[in-house]
Amino acid sequence: MLLLLAIPFAILSDLLQWNPILTFSLTAAGVIPLAGLIGDSTESLAAHTGPKIGGLINATLGNAAELIITLFAIQKGLLELVKASITGSIIGNLLLIMGISMLAGGIKNGVQKFDRQGTVNNTILLAIAILGLSIPSLFSHSTVKGIDLKVEILSLSVAGVMIGLYILGILFSLKNRTKTDLGIHTAEVENAHHWSVKKSLIVLAIATSGIVWLSEILVGSIEAVVAGSGISEFFLGIILVPIIGNVAEHLVAVTMAAKNKMELSIEIAVSSSLQIALFVAPVLVFISLLFGNPLTLVFNSFELAALGAAVIVSYFVAADGESNWLEGAALMAVYVIFGLAFFIFPA
Repeated sequence: MLLLLAIPFAILSDLLQWNPILTFSLTAAGVIPLAGLIGDSTESLAAHTGPKIGGLINATLGNAAELIITLFAIQKGLLELVKASITGSIIGNLLLIMGISMLAGGIKNGVQKFDRQGTVNNTILLAIAILGLSIPSLFSHSTVKGIDLKVEILSLSVAGVMIGLYILGILFSLKNRTKTDLGIHTAEVENAHHWSVKKSLIVLAIATSGIVWLSEILVGSIEAVVAGSGISEFFLGIILVPIIGNVAEHLVAVTMAAKNKMELSIEIAVSSSLQIALFVAPVLVFISLLFGNPLTLVFNSFELAALGAAVIVSYFVAADGESNWLEGAALMAVYVIFGLAFFIFPA
């Protein structure tokens, strides 16, 4: 929680117009512990409400920090950064976080086993979601008249279908009490502090307010950071923003793997990707209309290639129900290769 000390300095840096890169760095550091507090308070509420309501709380607030950051980005018209962050969150969970988890768990515990069927089912569902999100991109190359309007309508339609599928997935998970669907894993909450409901709500409200404040500063400094550092907006969106918004959840996944709870660790990584594809991305499409900056689900070829590769690789790694440190290192290597490509050849 030492990173909480970065919050007042981030605010001061913004008020006094310090170096934009310093402001961005301090703000990013301040977002991390607040995102962790949102996660802790959410898990505590879930522990009090039982598996059904708790599952809905987890599924709804699991990606709150990143959702808030992207909302401010939409307001600023940084739509390419928003789409890059969607891609980055999915490939980051499947390659980087799953990779680090398998590496850490494998070094400490050797070969680890997990629920093969549940993980494969979720990966297949994720592949279907990625296919759905890719459709507007494919049809955006059509030469018909009024293509922009048609792509926007198609994006809204696909977003509606994705949200419907997400709701069906939640209902299925709650009714069947499955362990690995869409982030509903309250029966195995490991990090809940078991705060009172009142304390959990207060912490959730304060942390969310802090995230809102810092997100405005963070997004406001991005254009200056891009101009002053030479780092592309695309790279910030696909690599840095997802890590900043989800680092608390990522740490939980790695910790669970080190504790030889690889099933829960993989569940966190895959279900978080599902939440992004089926809930966060579609919701952003609809909310963008309120800001007057319509967001379409049109991704560039680099993003589509990365998404497809991440899903395929994660599927084959999970297909045998076992993991080891070498598989983890291989997943991380793929992520590093993508990161280098995105840095050297910004879209």
